[in-house]
Amino acid sequence: MKSFNVPAWEFYGWSPESLSFPDGWVVHEQRMNGHSAPRLSESEITEILMNPVGTDPLEELARGKEKCCIIFDDMTRPTRQSQMLPSVLEQLHRGGLSDDQIVFMMATGAHHGRLLFDFQKKLGKDIPERFNVFNHNCYENLVDLGKTCNGTPVHINQEIMSCDLKITLGAMMPHFGYGFGGGSKMLLPGVAGIDSITHNHRIMEGTGPGKVMENIRRLDSEEATRMAGLDFVINAFLNHESDVAGLVCGDVVDAHREGVKFARKHYATELYREADIVIGNGYPMANEGYKAYHILRDSVREGGDMVFLLYTPEGCRVHHYNGRFGTDFGGRGWTKTTYVKKPWKMDRVICVTPQLAKMDEYYYGEGSHWVKSWEKALEMLVATHGEDATVALYPTAAMQISRENSANL
Repeated sequence: MKSFNVPAWEFYGWSPESLSFPDGWVVHEQRMNGHSAPRLSESEITEILMNPVGTDPLEELARGKEKCCIIFDDMTRPTRQSQMLPSVLEQLHRGGLSDDQIVFMMATGAHHGRLLFDFQKKLGKDIPERFNVFNHNCYENLVDLGKTCNGTPVHINQEIMSCDLKITLGAMMPHFGYGFGGGSKMLLPGVAGIDSITHNHRIMEGTGPGKVMENIRRLDSEEATRMAGLDFVINAFLNHESDVAGLVCGDVVDAHREGVKFARKHYATELYREADIVIGNGYPMANEGYKAYHILRDSVREGGDMVFLLYTPEGCRVHHYNGRFGTDFGGRGWTKTTYVKKPWKMDRVICVTPQLAKMDEYYYGEGSHWVKSWEKALEMLVATHGEDATVALYPTAAMQISRENSANL
């Protein structure tokens, strides 16, 4: 048997899992370009913050301000804000802001709120001791700013709108709804009301991984963000250890477009086509591991097997308030759909997760097979493919994008 290690258990130990394969199988490990990119140092992060795209440096923006809100992404993103915050806070302090003038808001969108240990994992243990850190509530305490040209009501978190300096601190990764994450997505849906989120999410024109310029959902979000007066965005690019390996900051649109250029190269992955078995590690977003689906679908042969590795104790579908609340009903904006839709070209979908939840099966397709270990999945695969199979393994599949899709702006 031969083996490969894949990164796993983001925020819950960050420890790898080992996958063994029969000696006769040919395994192609398809890594993204930025897989082993080095982590940025604090001085490198500071240098980037001092040279933003399309706006003044953060220190200058902070001068004369009364209150600053740092909007940070939630536990469905592996961003280690703690690696960037020393430099960010230094710039704010140099601009004249004290700790008492700075608050933090987790951009949960329509996801459930989080607890102290989650804030500590994202921000570092000292931040919740020094600053007020809040959960966003998509149902209450919202400011109505009007509507976008697409008719989306722009309802934004009241705490954020009370601040005269608004900053986002998150990661920029491929996203099948917004092309790439980061930028305006931190505001809508991140800290918007449920009606805003619902209307914006129903816009499907131009959506898809890597698609930005004609992505109406993304453009709608950017219009809303302009209305809210977001001042400065910080978008990180992550390596296979979820360390900050790249950074772009500045204007919500200009910096994002500059970031798209970097992201298209950083996350780009050579697609292995017509694999008998394709394996997508849901890391670093195993609680939304279905985000690996597009690259796996394009890689598996007709009648082959698709395997998701989902190593998380949180369940393989983070709870959404616009998600499923019963057998045939859900929250506002819910539709009866799955991410792995039939008819599919593969024969089976196999999901590996040590902690099963029947609820999660719904999102990975009718007829998906769920097992608790790689060893059990391997038994199923060997029974079908014998000692001769071609395997494509994507070790960070939830943030990988094929070179073909990465070229779509």
